[in-house]
This record gives sequence, structure tokens and C-alpha cells, in this order.
Amino acid sequence: MTSLSVETLAADAVEPITSAGHAQLGIAVLAGIAVIVLLITKFKVHAFLALTIGSLALGAFAGAPLDKAITSFTTGLGSTVAGVGVLIALGAILGKLLADSGGADQIVDTILRRAGGRSMPWAIVLIASVIGLPLFFEVGIVLLIPVVLMVAKRGNYSLMRIGIPALAGLSVMHGLIPPHPGPLVAIDAVDANLGVTLALGVLVAIPTVIIAGPVFSKFAARWVDIPVPEKMLQGLQGSAADSDGRPTKEDAKLPGFGATIATVLLPVVLMLSKALVDIVVDNPEHTVQRVFDVIGSPLIALLAAVIVGMFTLGRAAGFSKGKITATVEKSLAPIAGILLIVGAGGGFKQTLIDSGVGEMVLEISKDWAIPGLALAWLIAVVIRLATGSATVATVSAAGLVAPLAADMSTTHTALLVLAIGAGSLFFSHVNDAGFWLVKEYFGMNVGQTIKTWSAMETIISVVAGALVLLLSLII
Repeated sequence: MTSLSVETLAADAVEPITSAGHAQLGIAVLAGIAVIVLLITKFKVHAFLALTIGSLALGAFAGAPLDKAITSFTTGLGSTVAGVGVLIALGAILGKLLADSGGADQIVDTILRRAGGRSMPWAIVLIASVIGLPLFFEVGIVLLIPVVLMVAKRGNYSLMRIGIPALAGLSVMHGLIPPHPGPLVAIDAVDANLGVTLALGVLVAIPTVIIAGPVFSKFAARWVDIPVPEKMLQGLQGSAADSDGRPTKEDAKLPGFGATIATVLLPVVLMLSKALVDIVVDNPEHTVQRVFDVIGSPLIALLAAVIVGMFTLGRAAGFSKGKITATVEKSLAPIAGILLIVGAGGGFKQTLIDSGVGEMVLEISKDWAIPGLALAWLIAVVIRLATGSATVATVSAAGLVAPLAADMSTTHTALLVLAIGAGSLFFSHVNDAGFWLVKEYFGMNVGQTIKTWSAMETIISVVAGALVLLLSLII
């Protein structure tokens, strides 16, 4: 990533804040993570507060002076928010414009008009993947649930046959593809190249989403054969809906399909172009590479998409200047919690690094017959299972394995980010808010949700992790 590294911003945090031995550091890590897990799961404390308290507990257990532990935490929080906070905000604005303008409706309607029969699950996974690029997972679910329910009802499809591909598309984008918060934080933590990570992420995401989506949905539909929940349909029909019960916008003026797709994909194209030019030109002083270093940076790429979206989405939908401003304002409020969690995760990561935990993991892992990428995946899996949060798992694992990236090539550092992201999606269960969101929307019980949603998340994690290891042997 082109932003300053944590170490550059924290000149006073270069030296370890404690000289504790490996045994004490190991106990400190376990104790710090245990504090976070207990606060989140047992006492239902917000993840921001849990990470803050857990970071200070880690420093205390490691024998660090409290003032130095506080400095490490605040330095990590500030540098993380500085590195990814603006990108998360820009992504939220673009997603809100896409939703409020009806651009998402336009994508859905156009693709569904051209799909039917056996191709419907593939159309749904395509819709979810495209919409999932700029949208947070929860927002994507809210947007797609009406589509999933209506398609299943009107087309007489199994709910799982349509729902699983939609969830898979959203989840894969959330875990593996920047500018989602988890991948961005991991990229920043290990100093990976964003363009290369994005390119390899897409390469891993395509087969992963196919296996976890349309393919797995065949089995999920057999295991859990449930009807579309009538209470959800009634809720949709109680709002604006046409004669078929399909949700409609009050204002039928929608952005064009081509313009909408171009806007959504613009930041991806710009960032991938930068990565391609870096490989082909490979001369930092060359004018072409310098130009693409600017327009392909995540900040400029997302900012360009937002500005373009104000016209291709907002103005095209008939929004006034005031309406566009209001949409931007509304998009920022919901991400306050996400920014705080991501920032606190960065503080926890920096406390890990400054305590010397990262170096300890590096030294210990030299004697293990396990690849660094597999180690990163396993650490993320353990934290995901314990906390239920993919974001917490990503930022914590990234802090632990960051030293492993020091001797890695550009491509392997990018694969390290993807390994962490894949591990962070493993087996969502009852301590994950997403688990309950899916359960309620689809009208399932806990057992049915585990057989479908939890199994799908595990497939995504294992398949993506395996693909990452395979790519590491090839490139």
C-alpha cells in the first residue's frame, strides 16, 4: 500500500516496549486475546472497547510500562485510521450512491431479465459480486434480500439455491477484495502492494465464489429445503411494490446499466492498471508509471469513482445537489463504528508488534514445518472462531504475522494478505452478528443456519486458503 507504514509514523515505537521472554510474551498474547474474546462474547462489550482494553491488558501482561503500551495503542490506532479510514469513507459514499440512486436495482433488473432456469444462481452470484465490490457486507445483504426472496418466490426456486450464491458473492468480496476494511488493514499492516493484492484477490475469488455459491447451493438446497418466509414477503409488499410483489422505487428514473457498471468498476480498473504498469514499465522515474502511481492509488481511484458517481448515479437519478449532499452525509454516520473497530484493531496490532510478539512468532515459526501463509491462515481462523468478527481476526492476525512479510516477494506478501482474509471467514457461528442476520432474514433455525451459512463460510475459507497456497507454489 502506498500509505506510510506504521513504523514510519511511530519513530518512538521502533524499539520493543518490553524485553520479556518468549514464554511471558506467549502468555501475554493468549491473555490479551482471551480478554477481547470474553468481553465480546460473554459480556457483550462493543468490539472497539474490547480491543482497547485487550491491548492495554496485553501490554500489562507482557510487563510493559503502561504509558508505553498506551503510546503503542494510540500510534497504531492513528496510523491505521490515517491509512484506511478515508478509503472506508469513500467506499461507503459510493455504496450509498449506488443504493439510493437505484443503480443497484438497475444492475439486478438488467441481469435478471437475461437469466432464468439453471442460470439463475449464476446470475445471482454475479449480481452479488458486482454489488459487493463497493458495499459493506451488511448493506449488500439488505439490498439483495428482497431480490433473493422475490426471485425464489416468483420463480419457484429453492430459497437456498438462490440465497447461498448471493451470500457467497458478498462474503468473498468482503474478505478478500479491497477496498473492504479487512483487506485494507492487512495490506497496510504487512506493507503489501494494493494493486497486486487486488489482482491476485480477484484470481482467488472467482473459483472460490463459484464453488461456495452456485455449486454448494445444490447441496444446501437439499439439506435445508425451506419456503420463502412469508413475514419477510409481507414486509416487502407492505411497502412500494408492483402487482407481482416486487419492490419498486418511488421514482422510476434509474441510472443507465452501462454507466452504473462502469462507475462501480472504475476504482478496480484504475488500481489494476497501476499494478500492470508497475510490472510492465518497472521504472519509478518513468512518466507513465508516475502518472499511474497517482491515478491508481486507492485514494484517487475511489475519490474518482465517487465524483463520477455523483453524476452517473446521483444526477442520472434526478438527485438535486442538496439530495446528493444529504446522501453523502447519511453514508458516513453508519461507518463510525467500523472505523473505530478498525482503528482499535490497528492499535492492538501495534501493541503486538511493539511488545516483540511478531518477532517471537517469526523466530518460533522457523522451527515449524508449516509455511508462513498457512500459519497466517490458521491464526486468523483461531481468532475468527473465538471472536466471531472477520475484521478483528484480520487485524489481529496481520499484526502477529507482519514480520513474516519482511523476506517475502511482492506477490507472496499479497498472498499473505489473502491467506489472512481467507482465514478470517472460517465457520461463522453464534458469536458472529452476520450469523444472526442471515438466520433471521431467511427464517431459519440455528441448525439450518449452520448447515448452510456456516458451511458456506467454511468452504470459502478453505478453498481460498488452498488456492493461495497453490499460487504460492506457482508464482
